[in-house]
Amino acid sequence: MSASSVKNKLPVKWGFLDKEEGEKMTTLRTTVVVLLGASVLAASVQGASVPGASVLGRPLLYGPSTALQKTVEEFQCEVESSSKEVSILYQLFREGDRSKTLGFYSALSGEMANFPLFITASYEGYMVCVASVQNNTVIQPTVSERHHLRVVDPVNGAEVVVQSGSVEFYEGKPLSLRCNITKGNHVSYQWLVDGKPLPLSPLHNQTQELFIDSMVPQDSGEYTCVATNQLNFTKIYSSRSTAKVIKVKELVSEPDLLFLVLKERDGTYFALVTCQSLKGTPPITFSLYSRSEFISTETVDERFARFSIPVVLDLHMGFLQCQAENGDRVVYGQWTAMHVVSVGGAVTMHYDTDVGENFSIVGLRFYCSVERGTFPQYRWFLNGTVLEGRGDFYWVENQPEQSILLLSVGRSSAGTYHCDVSNSFDGTTVISSEERYIDKEVLNHLPTMVVAVVFGCFLFLVTLVTTCCFIGLLYRKRQCLVEKSTLDLKLGLEMHNIMDEEEYMEDEGMVRAARIIDSDQEEVESTDEWLQLQQELKKTLEDEIPEKSF
Repeated sequence: MSASSVKNKLPVKWGFLDKEEGEKMTTLRTTVVVLLGASVLAASVQGASVPGASVLGRPLLYGPSTALQKTVEEFQCEVESSSKEVSILYQLFREGDRSKTLGFYSALSGEMANFPLFITASYEGYMVCVASVQNNTVIQPTVSERHHLRVVDPVNGAEVVVQSGSVEFYEGKPLSLRCNITKGNHVSYQWLVDGKPLPLSPLHNQTQELFIDSMVPQDSGEYTCVATNQLNFTKIYSSRSTAKVIKVKELVSEPDLLFLVLKERDGTYFALVTCQSLKGTPPITFSLYSRSEFISTETVDERFARFSIPVVLDLHMGFLQCQAENGDRVVYGQWTAMHVVSVGGAVTMHYDTDVGENFSIVGLRFYCSVERGTFPQYRWFLNGTVLEGRGDFYWVENQPEQSILLLSVGRSSAGTYHCDVSNSFDGTTVISSEERYIDKEVLNHLPTMVVAVVFGCFLFLVTLVTTCCFIGLLYRKRQCLVEKSTLDLKLGLEMHNIMDEEEYMEDEGMVRAARIIDSDQEEVESTDEWLQLQQELKKTLEDEIPEKSF
């Protein structure tokens, strides 16, 4: 009987028995056909050594490759061919362990052996079928090819366990979670945060255990694990744990120091110092220090704390510093000078204009500032009435060093303006600025001085142009006279040159002689030579004079 005929003869069987529920359930069985191979070498050698011995055909083992734990599955085994009809004993073993028989079956050659097995976790692995002829030791037993069985135990009882310690801790610490299950094998795990899958990342090592090296406040949330296993891709089992709330607390940031000055009923003053941090999970411990001593400390459920210390006006009382702590971190703020100066000196008020269409003034910005004062309080007045906040035509904006009054120019805004300055903690000292009258017509009216200056500039330009033209005419006339005189002079010079030409020719000999005398005086080295030259020159002159007379 061939392997193909056995496969066609045996139908694919489905089903398993769940003893716990007492119900018949259907499961997919994958029939694995173990093809007939060569006979076992040991059996062949032993059969060849015994006279008259024969070899039993190699058995074929069939059965599911995956089975659910605590169900009943059937395995079949048969010898493909036999020379004669004999009684064969089939035994089922785990590979490598012949001490315990999983099942046995006796059948005639050509008959299929059936092994109904109640599946347990210990059955997982490889198993083999051993076939031997009963009551015949001459024919050697044969062993089938090994067959693998995967036993699936449905997963259940998933639970998240925090291995790193507390569920509340400060940022920068690691988180280690483990997903424990009460039962199940061949399980895969998935981690969820606030119901959403945790993204895969090199920073998030997630299998059965989840490890995050450095937590930040954004990692806070409800952590859940989902454990899953499946049977032949047809049945999926999963177990979801209850959420484990993880809270990552924020470390406190460097505190800032602010203070206000208030007045007691007895006339003394004190500073209300505020230490505050922009970040940090309460409770936070704030402490106040001076350069020389510790002042006070307070633990609060907020990000700020207040301290009260006495102050003396116009006296430098040193420097203060805030410290903040939560968890195992202490941070320090900047040193701040404690020097409260009363308002004093001059109060100045000036304004800028906003120009609209036709170059008319439509808005004003008044500025009021005092020469000195740590906590000045400004007030604006229109015709003796206080302007506060925002009105129909104005808007008051107070800043640490000045106060700004935004004003819309119109009929309702016309009047006299001034500002007062006093200490914010004590209104006994008030300093006022000078008053200034504001009116739309006045603002857009050109002052007499401006008109005079503009007219004067125009008159100056006209006078300057007229003067330049007059000077130009005089210069032109003078230039003509100069040109005429120059021409007459040139004509006279020409006539004079013609008359003197003849005299020049006559005196040419005299000039040449003079040049010879000048050149020879440099070369003559003795007195005798010089006297000789003089005599020759005198003789030459005596000879030329008669010729000219003639």
